[in-house]
Amino acid sequence: MAVIAISRQVAALGDEVADALAKKLGYTFIGRKDIEKRIVDLGFPAEKLERYDERRPGFFASLAKDRDGYLNYMRAAILEAASRGNCVLIGRGTFVVLENVPNLIAVRFVSDDAVRVRRLMNEFNWTEKQALQRINESDANRLGFHQNFFNIENENPVHYQLTVNTARVSLENTVSMIAGYVQNAVTDEMETAGMKQINDMYQAQLLVNELFFNQKLNINFLHARIQDDVLVLQGVTDSSATVEKALSVASSFVKDKQIRSDISIVQNFKPYV
Repeated sequence: MAVIAISRQVAALGDEVADALAKKLGYTFIGRKDIEKRIVDLGFPAEKLERYDERRPGFFASLAKDRDGYLNYMRAAILEAASRGNCVLIGRGTFVVLENVPNLIAVRFVSDDAVRVRRLMNEFNWTEKQALQRINESDANRLGFHQNFFNIENENPVHYQLTVNTARVSLENTVSMIAGYVQNAVTDEMETAGMKQINDMYQAQLLVNELFFNQKLNINFLHARIQDDVLVLQGVTDSSATVEKALSVASSFVKDKQIRSDISIVQNFKPYV
């Protein structure tokens, strides 16, 4: 029926609600570790994961080409999971990657700071100071992650259909409320259109990864999108020959679409350190 994307504050019961919701709906729960493992399985070096994984990258990490590599693997992992449908995904900006997909339900979980502190103190036997430090660090990292990779503020409620304060609403009521909303809000037409859009996005991302990782073409900010029966390549390069190579690979990779280039050619363009 739907693809559910969860965003959460630390200690706002996001993982617990997501797991219970998936069980109630009969959906697959795809957690942080699942996506993290898939990013590594696809080819991103495990030793570099910590620089980017749901945290604000350091200054040089934010400029490095590894950043684009991480983003492409992350998008591929999310779209691969979503393409199976009927799933609950948590973290990694899934609600942004899948934004505007008709059958997406994006939900954010928050909680009062005092409750979050108490939960962390009880779970880890921490002092109040340790719990507050963890909350401040996590909130800053998640804000920085979404600003760096997607240029949005994850705390802005306009990105979600629902925002739930789990300090005020019990886990059981939260699960029942969201399950009811999903079952009533997503029509068969929305599901059909949404799954087609997700599959198109996944196909486009696989092409980007082919050009970026296997062909190693020097196209910065490389992106592909499918509109109707046309696949459009976007990015910046300093060579018309690179554009021609990209179009040739795209034509053989995506055989049922027309291919169009919106890649800009800028001489001596060097955005990476």
